[in-house]
Amino acid sequence: MSERHSEHFRNSTISDVATLAGVSIKTVSRVLNREPKVRPATREKVEAAMQELRYRPNSPGRMLASRRSYILGLVYNANSSYITSIQNGALDACRKEHYDLLIHPCHYRDPAITDEIADLVTSTKVDGLLLTPPVSDLPRVRELMRKYQVPHVSISRGSAGTDQWTIGTNDREVSAALTAHLSQQGHRRIAFVKSHPDHEAMANRFRGFRDAMSLARLDVEAALVVQGENTFDSGLRAGERLLNCALPPTAVFCANDHMAAGVMAIAHERGLKIPRDLSVAGFDDIPLASQIWPTLTTVRQPLREMAGFATQLLIQRLRGRSGENLARIVESTMVLRASTGPAPRP
Repeated sequence: MSERHSEHFRNSTISDVATLAGVSIKTVSRVLNREPKVRPATREKVEAAMQELRYRPNSPGRMLASRRSYILGLVYNANSSYITSIQNGALDACRKEHYDLLIHPCHYRDPAITDEIADLVTSTKVDGLLLTPPVSDLPRVRELMRKYQVPHVSISRGSAGTDQWTIGTNDREVSAALTAHLSQQGHRRIAFVKSHPDHEAMANRFRGFRDAMSLARLDVEAALVVQGENTFDSGLRAGERLLNCALPPTAVFCANDHMAAGVMAIAHERGLKIPRDLSVAGFDDIPLASQIWPTLTTVRQPLREMAGFATQLLIQRLRGRSGENLARIVESTMVLRASTGPAPRP
């Protein structure tokens, strides 16, 4: 880096960027705000200059000029196990668009959650919110967003309804595909451990299971459908209940990996060999899925990618695409590992 550039390294200004790129300060501002009327070559020169100078936009100055904070809020339930991937995806997209991200955990069962979110919006002056389930599934939160016209995008919301600014995945279809895989392995008594009822999107996993069972002409037995709570402990309880059946299942599909790990723990405790005696599958592909033994067959949900798309969508909404409802599906994929195999012979 040259001496001239070194001088600006610690405290580069928008004027420094304009000088290095050979453009006006107004053009740099247009690039920062992602305005459409900037030639690609000019945009590349400005972005290269910002990178070389390690320029970071002055937030107070931008706020004064545009009446925006250039801060997005990510609201999620404090007990969510998947939030790290969502945070990383949102942060990646924010950095590219010169936004900051405010992380806000909350407790979705708190009666005062709407007051908490309203206070977050007014006290921090965030430009918009990213909402994750089960917070995004709460009717009172949806009503708050509508009433106060808070720009927001939901990630993996159960039902978009009239507000279709959401990023989801193909829960139902991929769950049907995994159930079909189990039936093709010769399994006839396939159990399902359901997600917590507050998670609407995860309910589609059970619907997909039923779809595939119907196509395979297999009964969905009431005794082989157990309500879980998305936790390891609820998986333990589900495993106990299923393996205590007079005719236990030969395969168990759980709506998330934590519950699948619980079912596997009970099977190991009873001396069952997985997958020789019992096949187990989960959903989400959390790190645990490839760390336990045998490694878990599951569904890889692209949470980081979904969060990145949601952040981009929210920023597009803030830039004037408010008259257009947008929904996008990012496909999840099956990951076949060692925990599933052919049904045991009679």
